[in-house]
Amino acid sequence: MELGVFLPVSGRAAVPEVLTEAAQQAENLGYDSVWAAERLVNPWDMNTAYPYKEDQKWQGFVAPNVPFLEPLTCLSFLSGVTKKVRLGISVAVLPYRHPLYTARVATSIDTLSNGRLILGVGVGWMPEEFQALGVAPFEKRGAMANEQLEIFNLLWKSERPSFHGKYYNFPAVSVSPPPVQKPRFPIWTGGESEAAVRRAAKYADAWFSYHVKITAQDMAAKYAEVKKRAAELGRPQPPDLCCCRPIDLTNEPAPQSDEDLKGTPQQLVASLKKFKDIGVKHMALQFIVGRWPERKEKIDRFAKEVMPALR
Repeated sequence: MELGVFLPVSGRAAVPEVLTEAAQQAENLGYDSVWAAERLVNPWDMNTAYPYKEDQKWQGFVAPNVPFLEPLTCLSFLSGVTKKVRLGISVAVLPYRHPLYTARVATSIDTLSNGRLILGVGVGWMPEEFQALGVAPFEKRGAMANEQLEIFNLLWKSERPSFHGKYYNFPAVSVSPPPVQKPRFPIWTGGESEAAVRRAAKYADAWFSYHVKITAQDMAAKYAEVKKRAAELGRPQPPDLCCCRPIDLTNEPAPQSDEDLKGTPQQLVASLKKFKDIGVKHMALQFIVGRWPERKEKIDRFAKEVMPALR
């Protein structure tokens, strides 16, 4: 099972020196990927529940006045200070950008990194952010994302691609240079809803879910639905199974739950092997540590005491 780690793109650690240190540390320790999260604006007033936190409160998790760097810019920067680690965004909210702009930026990063980009994509969850950006309507974000994924799958199949859909229309264009990776950079679609499962089955190279709590058995059942729908669509191979998970590496043994990744290196090995056994190809780890020095130490310890048992 391949393993990645989230970078400190928000907070006081979100500065060039720390980002460089974090990415190079991950590369040198043998992590397969580094990941940048996305938040384009952070509203001061928000009533929407955050779906990826137990108390469902976004404010206080990332306060509006906390620095939050734009992730694709971060990956472009990191392409110049790393050599082999893959560079992923988790996840780009597709309706926030025009697909031709996203394609141009993505191919640029893929070129500058010599073929190391992973484009994680999603449809978004925060109506207040959609409103602030003038992207409307929020209720149509899934359909807009689906059109974008159709566009990404045709842009480099002909010399003069064009598209005429409900939300996006453009005449014959060129997006050059083409991606280094063929036929394009990998696209991993996030989301856990029924619509997200259908989207992954139809368009994705990998289903890239994020679960705060989930058992390996439940993840396997959800992935079985992705595979079933992919087969019904006539795809010869289903999308890969990849995921993001929060993780807490402790010094002392922690009470164990099949839904959590928490405990000593020995406990984490046992928990993570369950996900490896169900076919998870790649797991991006979000270390639950507030300050970068402590997070750095845990990333190092995980690589030395947990990672070898999962290879």
